[in-house]
Amino acid sequence: MSGALLVAGTTSDAGKSVLTAGLCRWLARQGVKVAPFKAQNMSLNSAVTVDGAEIGRAQAVQAAAAGIAPEAAMNPVLLKPGSDRTSQVVLLGKPYADVSALTYRDVKPALLEVALECLADLRSRFDVVICEGAGSPAEINLRATDIANMGLARAAGLPVLVVGDINPGGVFAGLFGTLALLSPEDQALICGFVVNKFRGDPALLQPGLDMLRDLTGRPTLGVIPWTEGLELDVEDSLGLSAPVAPVPAVGRDVLRVSVIRLPRLSNWTDIDALRTEPGVLVRFATTPEELADADLVILPGTRQTVSDLAWLRDRGLDLALRRHEGALLGICGGYQMLGSSIVDDVESSAGAVDGLGLLPVTTVFGRSKVLARATGEWRGHVVDTAYEIHHGVITPAAGEPFLDGVCVGAVSGTVWHGALESDGFRRAYLSEVAALVGREWEPGTRRFEDVRQARLDLLGDVVADHLDTDAVLRLLDEGAPLGLPFVPPGAPGG
Repeated sequence: MSGALLVAGTTSDAGKSVLTAGLCRWLARQGVKVAPFKAQNMSLNSAVTVDGAEIGRAQAVQAAAAGIAPEAAMNPVLLKPGSDRTSQVVLLGKPYADVSALTYRDVKPALLEVALECLADLRSRFDVVICEGAGSPAEINLRATDIANMGLARAAGLPVLVVGDINPGGVFAGLFGTLALLSPEDQALICGFVVNKFRGDPALLQPGLDMLRDLTGRPTLGVIPWTEGLELDVEDSLGLSAPVAPVPAVGRDVLRVSVIRLPRLSNWTDIDALRTEPGVLVRFATTPEELADADLVILPGTRQTVSDLAWLRDRGLDLALRRHEGALLGICGGYQMLGSSIVDDVESSAGAVDGLGLLPVTTVFGRSKVLARATGEWRGHVVDTAYEIHHGVITPAAGEPFLDGVCVGAVSGTVWHGALESDGFRRAYLSEVAALVGREWEPGTRRFEDVRQARLDLLGDVVADHLDTDAVLRLLDEGAPLGLPFVPPGAPGG
């Protein structure tokens, strides 16, 4: 087998990342050597490869689904928004440029060439490459410079599946409209649809699927049911609004964790492992009232430390943190905020800014970006899941060592993302929090990596059970079939 296909979506958060991961897992279990690929990703949730390249977190999870190590070629272009109008471009895992929406158009042609080279390289080393699109292919204002959806599919000759989320309603309009807004040349590569997050009896949906096929000449290749237990690392912060039920407690008490949802929140998957511990309730918070009963407050990473610190103060959250009687953990940007001062002439150009003064550290932002995997230990517990992504260089003046950072009383800070995925450290730290607040809480025994692999296996099962996998294999072997009908009106002017 030798081939590739593109999973596009009617919207962001339609299910592209999850379906791509599911296809990777299903193919890997068939003995196929498969790799994920996303030409351009816009996300503040990233990961660091073994060789120090920064890529989208979704591609790292998809690589795990495929049973391979993530690498820069799987996500050659990563956009990290710094404001509503500017982003940092990470090219092949390293910072490349800071651009606006308008100036980014000028560099896109060169980036498409890099993306195509990376895709060709992956196709030469793997039997199959499952590509993920970005946003929607029907964003007609962006089509001329698109490098992630139909621009990529046309350049590489990829058959395309379009996935739509039925949960908010309007899935038929989304699927039909996506196709009908594409040019004839683009439409020729759209081979079928997938309906995601369906609840209920599929028989009730079938008449609509039949009509969609009559209208478009394309089949629906799968109806993916709403499935509990698929809390994979979400790429888009839109997915954070979905509630996650806590694992039932083993001990007498529950630990309540409030994570401050900063405007430029990044690497929010740092807290995913907490949710796998029994009796740990994790909530996102934006007001002081939501911190009132928390045993542990986490101040997470951010793409804009100084501006998010100002947001924190505007909402009175700084005062709530100072009054907090439980434990407080700052991660990366959150750790920087907890210090006495921040000097930032890089991200915000704000110069010297006072921190919250809860830890005796100072931060100075450097032009160079630190990207690295990290290992260490805390009180005899090994941490081997951590990584660093930051411009800020933190200098402590006092405090007890805490991973790479410091701890003063119940307030701790670290630059390391992913440390909580190390089971021994996570359980020891939470046990210390429980003792601090007087909770009779007991940790679990299941490894976080086992939980993640079980979720990926469940996703592979869902694909095997609810997708027309024979049709998918034909697309991988033969590409898009000839003669797929054009659905008017097509792209404006097309």
